[in-house]
Amino acid sequence: MQHTRPRRRTVLATALAATAAAAGCSVPAPRRSAPTADPAPGKPIASAPARRALLMQFAAHPDDDLYFMNPDSQRLLDAGVPLVSVYVTAGEHTGVNRIAGMPETPPDRAAYSAARHQGLRQSYAAALGLPLFTPWRRGTLALPGGRRAEVDTLVHGGRRVELVFLNLPMHTLRRYMALPALWEDRALELRTHLSAGSPVTRVDTYDYDGLVGVLAGLLARYRPTVVHTLDPDPDVQHSDEATRRRDSEQPGYADHGDHTAVACFTWAALCRRVSDAVRDGEPIPAFTTTSFRGYYNRHWPKNLPPGVLEEKAARLVPYGGDPSWQCGNPSGCGDYGVGGDRPLTNRKGWVRSTHHRWPGARPALAEEPDGRLAAYGVLGLRAVRWRESTPGGVWGDPEDLGGGPLAPALGSAVLPDGRVLLLGVRFAALDGHGGANRREVVLLEQRSPGGPFLPWRDLGNPERGDDRGRRIGSPVAVAAPDGRVHLFVRNADKRLSTRVRAADGSWGPWRTLPGEAEVQDGPAVSVDAAGRVHVYAAGRESVRHWVDGRERRERLPLSGSAPASADGELFHRPPADARLLGPAGDTGLDGYGEVVAARSAALGTVLLGTDARGRTVLRAGGRTRVRTARGGAATPAALHLGARGATVVGLGADGRPWSWKP
Repeated sequence: MQHTRPRRRTVLATALAATAAAAGCSVPAPRRSAPTADPAPGKPIASAPARRALLMQFAAHPDDDLYFMNPDSQRLLDAGVPLVSVYVTAGEHTGVNRIAGMPETPPDRAAYSAARHQGLRQSYAAALGLPLFTPWRRGTLALPGGRRAEVDTLVHGGRRVELVFLNLPMHTLRRYMALPALWEDRALELRTHLSAGSPVTRVDTYDYDGLVGVLAGLLARYRPTVVHTLDPDPDVQHSDEATRRRDSEQPGYADHGDHTAVACFTWAALCRRVSDAVRDGEPIPAFTTTSFRGYYNRHWPKNLPPGVLEEKAARLVPYGGDPSWQCGNPSGCGDYGVGGDRPLTNRKGWVRSTHHRWPGARPALAEEPDGRLAAYGVLGLRAVRWRESTPGGVWGDPEDLGGGPLAPALGSAVLPDGRVLLLGVRFAALDGHGGANRREVVLLEQRSPGGPFLPWRDLGNPERGDDRGRRIGSPVAVAAPDGRVHLFVRNADKRLSTRVRAADGSWGPWRTLPGEAEVQDGPAVSVDAAGRVHVYAAGRESVRHWVDGRERRERLPLSGSAPASADGELFHRPPADARLLGPAGDTGLDGYGEVVAARSAALGTVLLGTDARGRTVLRAGGRTRVRTARGGAATPAALHLGARGATVVGLGADGRPWSWKP
């Protein structure tokens, strides 16, 4: 999605002139005000009844969830969590369902859209363990503004999947302009595409507010506890025009323009859902969020090991289908260009990685003066605190700390006196219509150990301007023995920016760490026995390493995903490899995804991660323990080493914390 305003206006004017009849241009009534930041704490949080978990994912196109949100979605589905998947566009593209080695057929957008929808039904039937052509219950869903959507439902063995098709267009007469234009400009309405054979037989129109309202209405209807979205703020990515067009990437950014627009619409709807609840006197909705990188996957080393990759790719095979299949759908049995071995042979390699836009969205843990643990996280876009009822006991209800709307990952540091600092990225503005789209790093500082907090404070942004400021990553922080706190975030140039809090509580300016190499988000930070601060980040050719702000020049290995660090030492997984390597080689903690490392005098080095089946695993003293409880975490788990030994805390799909003492 192009964000340079003069160019955007020129392109948009041309597109609108060319597509007025097809898209239905008009100037709607003045839009509703966009939700504003709401940092004030103390609002009630909705309770999360046992077994009320529900995953809701929002995709731009049929297959975005399969390429970018798995295996996370499949793990939750396997745990019995119901799934509602919303597809904003019809996926009609050019209307050609290409068959390898066969002449191209005439364009038929209604048929191609229907074939892709059939592919999704085949894929999710397989995900539930059913035959590919299992019949679904197909019907219509009433939406705000009198609009209609198709909803397809399949239930098996107590598990449930619903697919919701809104069917907005992928294209105007100019390529990839429909949804990005709808996000940017208020003088536009888009007409839906009718998919062949759909129970929806009437065309609807959407303007900006109409789409935000429909998405917020779906959130209010289904009340999810876990929300999956695409990436609203993709990396800056410079490439030549031919490569960009061949790879379907928007000018200047590492993703499809529809992905970015739908993600922005979804986050605006999440904000509106929370603000509507507050306005109506309801408690804050209790949901967690995860945003997934899209075409970013092709630009960085791959991070899924062979076993996990094969499982993920297998979900795309029934979606792609085959023209010889007898699926009962006259328009086609899948998206033929995707089936067979093509997910694994496609040069773009999208399926070979799963990256979170804001890594590190695990609970932040702190031990309070009475020995109880406190866990901090983001629920309903707001920071919350849970406390143990007794040391080692059950968790109480969440306490609202405000700060919203926040990205999913909180950084944290514990000061020498036991007070907690929480750091987050706030959606300070998400206006659409060419308005402000701003992110800021924010701080919440505890007044006393275990006690209340000072008001939220804005620490600004290491970047200048909204567009670059949107590209910042998850904050990570560590308290050094000298009383200083070191904060790090990835910036728009894919380097690391830092800001330091002095022992007296004052903050220094933002500065960029030395070194020109680009790195991925999710840096790892730790303090060694000498009190030196170590930062590791995964680069394109090797892991980069800084000590007390100076880059080390030693040649480190290449990592496929975010590294971990304890006492200044590095732990990482090589690209497309299940092994976790440490200073002494293979640690024995095979799996994939993010890892936590910590060290104590009593236990030595303790490693926490996820195995190939998505289960939480802990490695300590040469032994591996596996958490076998049903369910598992919707976000990565956290590790605390204290007088009670090792305690693992995660956030379940129902929005409740769980504890595990291996």
